[in-house]
Amino acid sequence: MPNAQFIQISQPNAAAVAQELLQGLCAPQAMTSPKYLYDALGSRLFEAITELPEYDVTRTEARAMQLHSSDMAMHLPKNACWIDLGAGNCEKAGRLLGPMAAGRYVAVDISVDFLRSAIENLQRQHPDLPMMGLGTDFSCGLDLPDSLNLDPAQPRVLFYPGSSIGNFTPEQAVGFLRSLHSACGTAASSGLLIGVDLLKNADELEAAYDDALGVTAAFNLNLLLHINRLVGSDFKVRDWQHLSRFNAEQSRVEMHLRARHALRVQWPGGERLFAAGQTIHTENACKWTVSGFDALLQSAGFKSTRCWTDPATRFALFWATA
Repeated sequence: MPNAQFIQISQPNAAAVAQELLQGLCAPQAMTSPKYLYDALGSRLFEAITELPEYDVTRTEARAMQLHSSDMAMHLPKNACWIDLGAGNCEKAGRLLGPMAAGRYVAVDISVDFLRSAIENLQRQHPDLPMMGLGTDFSCGLDLPDSLNLDPAQPRVLFYPGSSIGNFTPEQAVGFLRSLHSACGTAASSGLLIGVDLLKNADELEAAYDDALGVTAAFNLNLLLHINRLVGSDFKVRDWQHLSRFNAEQSRVEMHLRARHALRVQWPGGERLFAAGQTIHTENACKWTVSGFDALLQSAGFKSTRCWTDPATRFALFWATA
């Protein structure tokens, strides 16, 4: 059994992180990147969210993959290098590597330490499949390092499940998808397999991001504790309220944290006053139509596309060749 290799190409830069966060907090509409929702506790809370009855994205995606796996195997290249973006526990890719006859597996996440145990477990399930963990922040675009020693003649399947593409605005999504198109390389039949949450009733969407048990609220509010650790601020969770709303014009659910009363937040060298009701915009979750996302893929340079959905057309899996 080959030993999985691990490469960390980007290291957290505390000063740069603090600068990014404070720049967002001081903007006229205060905002943060959704990636800061996922500290250790935030990641566990998100896992709980995927089990909630109101939030069916993960379950629906799994059903769509299971339903269409045979047809997917007919259209995706064999012996391809699977590049799993935001791999996490590697479970989603792990269910496909065998049926899709993968030739290599590269798991990409912000930290190889986070990936290590998942890849080692997956390696035991697929003892003859070469595997590698790549630690990098690809939120601004994917740049695959030469140290991966990718074979330019081997087709690549870039795998981006879970509808994380919804965190980008359409303009940001085009730029990000163009970087994925470039990362597909030049081998024939390479492409992108991506999950997309589809547009639904507004009330249903808002409930999915504001569940009755308050798990999503805890997930959002935990961001304040994470910011306190990263920038030395003095946010108090009790001063803030979770807010979820569907923006029909932008076709997206927005998550905000709303100040319960007028307050002052301080950090070393600075502060900000928030009026009662003023918000921090913490996440977007854009929802797409099949035709709209197909057009987005085309505008990013992808050629032919194929789409599979669950029976109720709530979630879509797109295969787009480069």
